[in-house]
Order: sequence, then C-alpha cells, then structure tokens
Amino acid sequence: MNLAKVAKKVSCPTYDRSKVKAGIVHVGIGGFHRAHEAFYTDQLLHDTKVTDWGICGVALLDFDTKIYNTLKEQDGLYTLVIKELDGTLTKRVIGSIVECLYAPENPMQVIEKMASPDIKIITLTITEGGYNYNEATEAFDFNNPQIQYDLEHPDAPKTIFGYLTQALKRRKENGLAITIQSCDNIKGNGDLAKRMLLSYVEKAEPELMAWIHENVSFPNSMVDRITPATSPVDISNLNASSGIDDAWPVVCEPFHQWVIEDEFKAGRPAWETVGAQFVEDVDPYEKMKLTLLNAGHSVLGILGALRGYATIDEAVYNAEISAFLRLYMDQEVTPTLSDLEGVDLDKYKETLLHRFGNIYMKDQIDRICSESSAKFPIFVLPTVNAQLLRHGSVDFAALVIAAWAIYSLGKDENQHDLIIKDVMQATLAKQAKLAKENPAKFLELESIFGKLKTSETFVQAFTKAYKAISENGIEHSVIAWNKLALKHS
Repeated sequence: MNLAKVAKKVSCPTYDRSKVKAGIVHVGIGGFHRAHEAFYTDQLLHDTKVTDWGICGVALLDFDTKIYNTLKEQDGLYTLVIKELDGTLTKRVIGSIVECLYAPENPMQVIEKMASPDIKIITLTITEGGYNYNEATEAFDFNNPQIQYDLEHPDAPKTIFGYLTQALKRRKENGLAITIQSCDNIKGNGDLAKRMLLSYVEKAEPELMAWIHENVSFPNSMVDRITPATSPVDISNLNASSGIDDAWPVVCEPFHQWVIEDEFKAGRPAWETVGAQFVEDVDPYEKMKLTLLNAGHSVLGILGALRGYATIDEAVYNAEISAFLRLYMDQEVTPTLSDLEGVDLDKYKETLLHRFGNIYMKDQIDRICSESSAKFPIFVLPTVNAQLLRHGSVDFAALVIAAWAIYSLGKDENQHDLIIKDVMQATLAKQAKLAKENPAKFLELESIFGKLKTSETFVQAFTKAYKAISENGIEHSVIAWNKLALKHS
C-alpha cells in the first residue's frame, strides 16, 4: 500500500512507523482485532512520543494463511471502513500492526517474540473455542488432540497454550513479568484465560505455576464493536470510491467501547487517552453489555424472525417492536444493574437502538438467532431471575421467551420456513410441539431454564404471553404489552 498516494484520499498514519517497535504481541489478527485494539493503538501512536507500543500480529492457525499473507504483503497496513448511520463511509488506514508472524511456519520465532524483553503485553482474540474449555465438565479439555500434541512437542506447539507456556518459561529465566490480556467477547475473559492456561501449565511445566501467579496478570475486559465479515462488495466499493487496492479491509460500525481492569505487570499503553476506560472491576460493565446489548439483539432477532424480517434494522424500524425493546430495557433490565461509573445508562440504551438500526450494517437475523439455547441463559435469564427475586416485572422477558418457543416450531407468521441453527434444535422443536398444548412444557428444558418452571409468577406470565402470540400474532401482542406497561408506569 503506497501511503503517500493513499493519504491524498483517506486518513493515514502521520507517525513514522519505522520508529515504532512492537510492545504488544497479538494473537488472532482477524476483523474484530483490527477494528478494535489495533484501532485504539493506531490512535495512540499519533502521539509521536509513543514509539514502544506497536503490535506484532501473530497468525496462529493453518487457516490463517490468507490474512497473514495479506497483511505481510501490505506491510501490516489495512483500511478500516466505518459505516456511519447516515450511510457515509469513513475510511482510515491503520498502521499499528508493525510486524506479522505466521506461527505454523516458524513456531520458535513466535515463542522468542513472546519472550522478548520488548514485549510487555500479549493480547488474544482467539474466539470462545480457542480457550479449550469443555462446557460439560467446566474444565480444560485435555482430550483435544492438539493439546496432546503440544504436551509431547513443546518446542513446536500448535495451540496458544503451548506457545504461552514456552514463552513464559523463557521469561521466567530472564525475570520478565508480563500481562496476558484477552480481548474476546467472553464474560470474565481474563479469568478464563488464566484458569485454562494454568490447567495446561500444571501438566506441561508445573514448576512455572508459582512464578505465573506472581509475575503474570490477566485483566478482564469488556469489548464492543459490531464488525461484520468483509464482503467482496466492501472490497470493490473501497477501490471504486478511493482507488485503494486493499485485499482485506475491515468494515465496522462507528460505536466502539473497551473497558479494562487496570492490572498490568509490565506497563501498558495509555489507551485511556483515546477512549478506553480503565476500572477496578469490569463485571458490572460486562453485565450491562450482556443484558442490554446482547439481550437486545436476541429480543429483536426472535420477534423480528417471527414477523418475517431478514435483518435487525428491519425489526428496529418497526416502531412497536422498538418501543417494546426500550420498555424491556427500562423496566426489567435497568433495575438489575448496579451503578456504572462513567456510563450514562439512558444514553447507552438510546445509542443501542441507533446501532441496531444502522441500515448499512445489515446484520442478519438468522445469525443473531443462531445458538439461542446458549444465548438466552446468559443474556436474558439472569434478568428474569433477578427480577423474580426483587418481585419486579418479568412480562416483557416472558413474551420474548414465549416467542422463542413459537419460533422453535420452525415457521414465521407467514408460514415461511425459518433458518434455525442451534445444537439443541431437535430438543427445542420437540418441547415447542408439546408447548402447543401446554405452554409451560417449553420451560421444562432444565439445561436452559434451570428451575424457572417452579416459579408460579413466571409460568403465568409466560403462558399468558404464549397464548397472546398464538392467537393474535407478534404485532398485536407487542402493542398490548407496551400499552399495559405504559399504563402501569
């Protein structure tokens, strides 16, 4: 990428990248990292006094070949295309990735880089599956063949745990503390990273355990920026509008948020100067995001799917569904949230509706509704249980869960087939059929709902909602719920 030429058309790095050295190794250089951490770091590097916080991006897996080759050929540069709410495209070239390594090609090079005195932080976006966590046993999965391979071939690992263990072994020898920071969209991401790594280390290099406890920190963080997959149309549009020949630009929404626990063992970038927020405890912020943003997506997805909508923005632009979501957030979620320093909750909720309504993002409803059996227990049910404890309203949540039961039958209100992607799809469909005769049968899925079927209050609210949707449809039911809530408020 010719920066001098491109800079005439779009915003480009004004700092001298040749003077920036990597202080961060980041594993997982996909779209989200490049729209989030690399974006924040690029902003920071425009302060020319900051020269030691560049990013060395690591492509860890065999199928990361394409992104590695792309970034390598483009000297780590790429275009971030922000799809504004008014349809305009804000484009900027990001320069914070100053090195790229391909782990399968040279594992030892990656280990030595992670162990380098210049590196103060190792950050991760490796997705939920990358943490090798067994949901059933709630423990590290030592049956994973790649984990077994790493235990037998410590100097040529395949997983993040093999790489980190060998790098930490070298750092211990040289007395070099470090921070390992997860940037994945997982509750307690730092805690999970620590627990899984220590499980592996205890078997692979047990003598490292005490040193890690003293010299390695794992701050939790909450990350947020909607970043859909880059499409061929995005690439061609960028080229047509700006003349930029970028093989893999990143598209994202304008909104971005990063809340981080301030626990760093070897120093950190001043990300707070470019919009990140450092806190003592990230848990309340995670709860806010899960129960408002993620749950909001599920509300719009399930109600929108039954109405026959294809994208989330269509659901938002149904005024009654939009009002329903806002009432759910105000009357059922907000009372369960604790004080959030630095957050205007009303403004946050209003911003969510604008984000969901971005017609240029075109977030597919079937994507949002996928794996709802894993999402509802995390996004919606904590609100229900908290409200039941405080004798608060659960009517809105009950209607959404009732809608999910009807959705699980596989047809929308126009009798068109729904695309349902869920590991529990067969079980959900079976209970949904039983619920046609007795709605409460759907709540007997204990792996999802726990003991909720024993709450007379919720069963009554759920049964009422189920019958309303079955007899009158989503639109009329939502209108009725909105009117009733406003009448009682």
